[in-house]
Amino acid sequence: MVDVELPSLEKYRGLRLVDTPGLGSIFKYHMETSENWLPEVGTALLAISSDRPLAENDLQLIRDLRKHTPKIVLLLTKADLLSPEQQREVVQFFRSALQRELHEEFPIFLYSTRRDTEQWKQKLETEIFHLLSINREEEFGNILRHKVQSLGKGCLSYLEIALKTSLQADQDREGLRKLILDDKVNYTLIGEDLSRIARENAQQTRELIKNYLEKFQEPHLKKKLTEKLRAEISSWGGNLWKLTRRYEEWLQETLTEDLDHISRTEHKHFLGTLKKAHAGFSRSLEAFRSLLNQNIEKVLGLRLAEAEWKIEVTEPHQPDIKTGRTFDFHLDLVWFLIPMFIFRPLFETHFINQVPNEVFVNLSRLAAQWEDRINKAIEGMKKQALKYVQDELSTIEALLSRAGGQTEDIRRMMEELQERLKRLEA
Repeated sequence: MVDVELPSLEKYRGLRLVDTPGLGSIFKYHMETSENWLPEVGTALLAISSDRPLAENDLQLIRDLRKHTPKIVLLLTKADLLSPEQQREVVQFFRSALQRELHEEFPIFLYSTRRDTEQWKQKLETEIFHLLSINREEEFGNILRHKVQSLGKGCLSYLEIALKTSLQADQDREGLRKLILDDKVNYTLIGEDLSRIARENAQQTRELIKNYLEKFQEPHLKKKLTEKLRAEISSWGGNLWKLTRRYEEWLQETLTEDLDHISRTEHKHFLGTLKKAHAGFSRSLEAFRSLLNQNIEKVLGLRLAEAEWKIEVTEPHQPDIKTGRTFDFHLDLVWFLIPMFIFRPLFETHFINQVPNEVFVNLSRLAAQWEDRINKAIEGMKKQALKYVQDELSTIEALLSRAGGQTEDIRRMMEELQERLKRLEA
């Protein structure tokens, strides 16, 4: 995290502008900063490109932001690509889509860094930043009140489940538990589904990496190293032992450098199964939660408060690179018996001919090492998904099984919480 203070922002003293890495990445280090910052958000300025429709992930992000802030502003970028008439149409389209999907209106601003930038910036500063700055204390109070209300409503949702369960507990508590936690949402079946997703994707990891390396990397690397060795080997001096050591060092250094470069720059092409597994787990968990909500609504007439499924993904580290021996037997140890002025061309040819096989072997090793790391990440995601399912089922079951006899305590807590929320709204 880096804090930057600018004299030009003196007029907005008390405001802090935060640029987060984004919320769409599957990688832990991309997600953590943004997700951890969400509870701190006062006003959310959400940048969306104006040259594409409003996507479902944009809507979901707005839903998530609404839990933390009452003030969400949409900034439609790339306004320079649109004519004035198109700009009006796009703003109206976004406004209608938001009203239809979220039943709420949000401030919408256009912006461009290529044309009329000062005009857009001035409008944004006047209508958003300036008002926030001069009304900072009032805005801060509204934001804090919104966060407390959001938290209170989430608590009420679970207390309502507990209260309903407590009221019916004496009648048929065990039957109620079985109906809500039926076979369709039990841990074993969900575990089998998540294991299938992990297994199917893990089985495809090696082939995906191997095909990419063979098609796009192996021919180029073989040619590159062969030509490089052919150009350099003639300048190496010494007997067979020295020549062999020089070749092995060169091969180790060159392969390590090139394969490390491939590992660092091309690994995004290896992550296909990781992303597919992540998407599969997310779909399975969403289906589970949807079914659980249906059961709770059918039995208790309630729905669970919205909850986020968070899946952490550990990005694989770059693997180690190793090269094999030059000779199957220690021919170089009898170097003093070999006249190099006669046999040197043969040894140089042998070294050059070895390069393609070394490239193939080490690319295969690279694929195997990345396969291991990616499949471990997939397995880690599966375990996290199972833990979420287990925790959610345990929470609901605990509410259903322990709520009997606690009706008055639960009702008193709900009344107190509702009274506090009313005072906040007043």
